[in-house]
Amino acid sequence: MGRLTTLAVGTAVAHTILAVGVFLHSRRTDTDAGYWLPATLLFGLVGVAGYWLNR
Repeated sequence: MGRLTTLAVGTAVAHTILAVGVFLHSRRTDTDAGYWLPATLLFGLVGVAGYWLNR
């Protein structure tokens, strides 16, 4: 596997884990994650920060 492929796969896995964290937190606190789930999948920590600041 090339370096770029490794980076892309690692980034996708990290963003997925972050999105699962946002999802679980929204379920646990009984709030709506809304558009922050897809934002977290696309932008990673920016989506998480937006979710936390929007609560």
